[in-house]
Amino acid sequence: MTEASEKSASEGARAVVADAQDPARRPDVLFRVRRPEGTEPSVWWSVGGFVVIAAGILLSLNWLPG
Repeated sequence: MTEASEKSASEGARAVVADAQDPARRPDVLFRVRRPEGTEPSVWWSVGGFVVIAAGILLSLNWLPG
């Protein structure tokens, strides 16, 4: 590659990165939020939610006859 083409490729990449949108800020994404480092929710909330929902479904199925 020539030096001129390397320079233009680098400038093109900078233009793309400068114009890039944060995927967490897109208007069509409802629940994805970029949080500051250290303030993300624990993965155990998802595990606990799954266990509670699964237990609720199993308990409600026990009420069905037969």
